[in-house]
Amino acid sequence: MGIIANRMLLEWIDKILRNRTDINKFVEEYKAAPGAILVDVREKDEFASGHIPGAVNIPLSVISQCDLPKEAPLYSYCLRGSRSKKAVSILSEMGYDARSIGGIRHYKGIRE
Repeated sequence: MGIIANRMLLEWIDKILRNRTDINKFVEEYKAAPGAILVDVREKDEFASGHIPGAVNIPLSVISQCDLPKEAPLYSYCLRGSRSKKAVSILSEMGYDARSIGGIRHYKGIRE
């Protein structure tokens, strides 16, 4: 690989790593935010197999039917982050202050 191609590859990898969501950082932010709600959008069986303490389970398949307080900031996660992003899109359209914090597979804390 040439020097220019190698440099381009390293810059691309650096950009990806800088833009990666750090679920651990966002869980701490959730804990510090008054009234915040942590939402696990995985299916019930996935939630039962282990989730972040304090999370409520509202699967993506029923997220449009949720009835959470609109004034509460929502922190959404799933396994890898893709369902969480879809949930945030739906929740935002419904008027919620929602953010995707990524996937539990990168979570380093205790699970219930």
